[in-house]
Amino acid sequence: MRELLLLRHAKSAWGDPGLADFDRPLANRGKKAAPMVGRLLDERGWLPDFAIVSPAKRTRQTWKCVAGELAAIPPVRFAEELYEATAETILSAVKETPPEVGRLLVVGHNPGLEDMAAMLAGETSDAQALARMREKFPTSALARITVEGGWPELAAGSGLLTAFVVPREIAG
Repeated sequence: MRELLLLRHAKSAWGDPGLADFDRPLANRGKKAAPMVGRLLDERGWLPDFAIVSPAKRTRQTWKCVAGELAAIPPVRFAEELYEATAETILSAVKETPPEVGRLLVVGHNPGLEDMAAMLAGETSDAQALARMREKFPTSALARITVEGGWPELAAGSGLLTAFVVPREIAG
C-alpha cells in the first residue's frame, strides 16, 4: 500500500501587478497555514518519503514551511512540469517516483491538483471526504489517497481518498 498526499500551495499574494504569476509569494495567511499542514503531517504520522514540488515561488515557500515542521525532511524534486500542469501531467510526474517511496507528497496548483485527486479517487473512497473535496479544494488543502501497486500503475479510479483536510480544520 502506498500513499499519495496532494497539497495545494498556501494562499499567495496578489499585490504587485508587475509580478509574474510564477513569482507570486505567499500571503501572510499562507505563511500561517503552511506550517500547520506540516504539523498535521507530523502528528498523524503521514511523513512523506519524497516530495515533488512545483518550482513556482508560492509552492517552494509552501514546501519550506511544511518541511520545517516535519520530524525528518525527505528528498525533494522541484519539477518544472508541475507549474500550470493538468491532472495528466501531474500523474505522469507521480508515475516516475522511485519504487522505494511509500508515501509521496506533491505540492502544486489548481485546477490540475484538484482534477487529479478527483480522477484518482475510486468508488470506495470516503464519501464525506470526496464530497467535501469536490465542493472546494482551497489553498493549503490536503488530499490523502492510498493506492495499491507501484507508482507506474496509478490510473483513474485506482486510489482511495481516505482524508481531505482544509486549513480551518487544522486551526480549529
